[in-house]
Amino acid sequence: MITLADIQAAARNVAPYTNRTPQRSSAALSELLGCTVSLKLEMRQHSGSFKTRGAFHQMLALGGEALSRGVVAVSGGNFARAVGYCSGALGVDAIVCMPENAPAASIDATRDYGATVELLPDAVAAFARADEYAAQGRSVLHPFDNRAQIAGNGVVALEILEDCPGLTDIIVSIGGGGLIAGIIAAVKAVKPTARVWGVEPAAAPTMTAALEAGEIVNIRPASLSATLSAPFVGRMALDLCREHLEDLILARDLDMIAAQQGFIRDEGLCPELAAASTLAAADAIKGRLSADSELVLLICGCNDSPEDVARYAGLLDAEGNQA
Repeated sequence: MITLADIQAAARNVAPYTNRTPQRSSAALSELLGCTVSLKLEMRQHSGSFKTRGAFHQMLALGGEALSRGVVAVSGGNFARAVGYCSGALGVDAIVCMPENAPAASIDATRDYGATVELLPDAVAAFARADEYAAQGRSVLHPFDNRAQIAGNGVVALEILEDCPGLTDIIVSIGGGGLIAGIIAAVKAVKPTARVWGVEPAAAPTMTAALEAGEIVNIRPASLSATLSAPFVGRMALDLCREHLEDLILARDLDMIAAQQGFIRDEGLCPELAAASTLAAADAIKGRLSADSELVLLICGCNDSPEDVARYAGLLDAEGNQA
């Protein structure tokens, strides 16, 4: 399992390369939810998401000789961006295999940051191509089921605990599970009484399916949130969630869109749907929070394009007109 020492080591390792992201209180959400609410703005991290911390830690942990042979990764979104950013910062030759249906903005950003992007027909083909590069000597970077990635993600929780020593509850979104694994490992080591809640799309219930089956299962994600659409969760994440997760909330895509619009309207922020899902979950569990609760919503990224945000808002308006 990931230990506090692992996460502290990751913090030291990535500190020269990453932002200590801000955390701010929200009067509007505190009134809405009936407790003290603050927002951890990990959307302000380099490349626009938390993935950068773990990507740096993975690369740095490989060492110079391995990095000199180059790295390869598979991603359709935020991890691709993170690998691109980190490879550019470290001067590492990186290839990112991306499915052709990946968001154009993520493809362009990954290239702009400095990685070589190879487009494949689908995720299966992308993983197969990455395996070929690995056989040629490149080191493989995993987007979520990797000890170094998880330890890097856990650094976010160390910052949250510094900024909110009275933390009682934190809500974290789940795709492949690397983020919540790091958060659970750090929070439960430092403040075991704090409750960690997970949220995932009802249309991409990877962790829900794994917890119900008692093992990792493959699903076919159908959510609008590309960054919460992993087809399976990692083993470490499953084990940590089974032992420590307070509860897992399933959020409809339309509820995530409504939360995204709420952040834009009331907070002047435009988080991606994955990040906005934390507010949808908070609204669902507000009856289980007390007036003296100190709740943190982890705003994990902001890489939805303006065009996608507008399209989502249109879907929400259409739903309202049909009601």
